[in-house]
Amino acid sequence: MESTIGRAPRTATAGRVVAHRGASRVAPENTLAAFRAAAGQGAEWIEFDVSLLGDGTPVIHHDAGFERCTNRTGRLAHASAGDLAGIDAGVRFGDAYRGEPVPTLAATLDLIEALGLSANLEMKAHGDEEEALAGAVAEALARRPWAEARVLVSSFAHATLRHLRARRPRQPVAVLWERLPAGWLETVRALDAASVHLDWRRLRPGALAELRGHGIEVRVYTINDPGRVAGLRDGGLTGVITDHPPLFLERADWAAWAAEPR
Repeated sequence: MESTIGRAPRTATAGRVVAHRGASRVAPENTLAAFRAAAGQGAEWIEFDVSLLGDGTPVIHHDAGFERCTNRTGRLAHASAGDLAGIDAGVRFGDAYRGEPVPTLAATLDLIEALGLSANLEMKAHGDEEEALAGAVAEALARRPWAEARVLVSSFAHATLRHLRARRPRQPVAVLWERLPAGWLETVRALDAASVHLDWRRLRPGALAELRGHGIEVRVYTINDPGRVAGLRDGGLTGVITDHPPLFLERADWAAWAAEPR
């Protein structure tokens, strides 16, 4: 495993260009292959989804079921860690990725450490499992002293964030919404959230200015056309979550923005 000793620490609230489910345009989403590909593209940040199997094992998977991304059918709630060896998360993307596993959260955190990455970990609660999911994530992060500096935890399920906050009071968290709702500031303050993540199509410049005026970081998802959010960038946007980081990292204006002091 590559050592990260001696590297300058990153803050978990500084991500500019974040690889959505890894480099998901060129590799199967939410896999170790996608995370390695993102690092190879120059991304310093990856985003991924954490869900629970039926036995409580946290794995990197977006949906409640396996069908869309793997060779298996059925719900995650009906599977256990012992089933992972028979699940292929790469074959649907292409033969080159045949045999790519559904990664556990532990394996993913090990890879993040080895590659010197930072991460936006999104908790995906499928059904009534907010507390169990937050507990599993908190337990995994507690084993890694670097997690407070390099992992930002987000969720649409704000109850999950509350449970995580109770266990990890210093862990940076981000609130996810499609669009900014009424009463958003109360929610952000109640969760002591550092960031808000919004659908890029629904963020207006006035709302961005208001958020930034309160010292809140703002990222937009999932944007794959830099020209569509250049105005938001110039209006104070903190970061973009994209399927293909080179769209931003290989353009001079966006590369300069990404390199700005945080």
